[in-house]
Amino acid sequence: MCGCADVKNFHQHIRTSALQHKHPMSLSLFNQNLESKTPLAHRMRPQKLEDCIGQEHLIGQGKLLHLLSQSHDLPSLIFWGPPGSGKTTIAKILAHKKGYHFATLSAVNAGVKEVKETIGQARKRLEEQGQKSVLFLDEIHRFNKSQQDTLLPFVEDGTIVLFGATTENPSFEIISALLSRCRVITLNPLAEQGLDKLIERALNDAEHGLGSLNLKLSLEARKFLCETSRGDARFLLNTLETIATLSKPGQIIELADVEKIFDKRALHYDKSGEEHYNVISAFIKSMRGSDPDAALYYLARMLEAGEEPLFVARRMVIFASEDIGNANPDAINVAISCMQAFDFVGMPEGWIPLAQCASYLASSPKSNASYAGYKKAKADVHTYGPLPVPMHLRNAPTKMMKEMGYGKNYQYAHDRKDHIVIQQHLPDRLKDKKYYEPDGIGYEKKIMEWLLKVRSQ
Repeated sequence: MCGCADVKNFHQHIRTSALQHKHPMSLSLFNQNLESKTPLAHRMRPQKLEDCIGQEHLIGQGKLLHLLSQSHDLPSLIFWGPPGSGKTTIAKILAHKKGYHFATLSAVNAGVKEVKETIGQARKRLEEQGQKSVLFLDEIHRFNKSQQDTLLPFVEDGTIVLFGATTENPSFEIISALLSRCRVITLNPLAEQGLDKLIERALNDAEHGLGSLNLKLSLEARKFLCETSRGDARFLLNTLETIATLSKPGQIIELADVEKIFDKRALHYDKSGEEHYNVISAFIKSMRGSDPDAALYYLARMLEAGEEPLFVARRMVIFASEDIGNANPDAINVAISCMQAFDFVGMPEGWIPLAQCASYLASSPKSNASYAGYKKAKADVHTYGPLPVPMHLRNAPTKMMKEMGYGKNYQYAHDRKDHIVIQQHLPDRLKDKKYYEPDGIGYEKKIMEWLLKVRSQ
């Protein structure tokens, strides 16, 4: 079997022979063959900013990327966006429009050695030809801190213009020194309307797309394909190409035809990335907002994407005390029972107690009075330090302590019929402070009535 180098040399030989012997037909057939082997997503890649779909907030007239394309020099940029949103495409268009050499590395399989070699070539090109270079580093978030550090001096002195691409929040994944030297460009997932335009463009483009096949997609098939692509243009075009491969020229492709070849997509949910924090935040805030429907939706999002269920259970235990508290004292018991039930049952059925707990907590009356009370008490501890405990509250296990007045005049609440005593419990400096202030919601209404009686003595 030929190696990659052999195949490359063979193709080069064919190309050279066609040029030397001036056989335009041979060269045309060669290029056509190569074009047919190239994935549709690559063939349909836009060559101009105005042909890009879905990033109008960046590429429209007078918008940031349009202005950068008209500027004298390009700054270093971090392209942040979901898969298939156009990060690589836009980076290439900008570099080529300005006449910059475009070098690509992937942080998945490249290291410091490859980066330094590329930078060395960029320096030589700049010195000998006067041509500037863009280093496009795909998945830059995969580089660790020390690897990112190696880029700093070359970005700083202008040897390279760095274009980084990442699906993760740069503020989490890019070191601050590098981030401060780059402009972050935020790309959005493509809307369904934009994805539908891509389908239309690919079906009608005879040169680069599928136009020669004269395929049609029914409205239901289009809608399904757009919805399941989830804003990812590359996924949509790859799927469309698979559909075309399995279809006959001139065929009208129906929904059932698309569903047959459609695998279940993995949910975009990196347990160490921003989406993890976004979804768990939405889950907690939905419960806090007493919206059990949204809470169940975000619970399903997490579990179906592979989130650790016990992590979710622990968050619900915290929520039960922080956001429900004494408005429903049973909430903490339900949350603890849920965590124990999942630990006992496990998956695949462990989602059942998790769903019960999430809907229960979301539907419970809410109060953060105990949570807020502790925060206020904590602030006073830090402000005033370890204030002396009132003498009458101190324990007196020794004779000397008793003689010093420890425990003197302490009133034992259970000696009273109503179990209420009138005595100071806080240190003198804080004697009139009120930390716990019940909201009067749910069971806290009873607590509030009782405390009003106690505090009025």
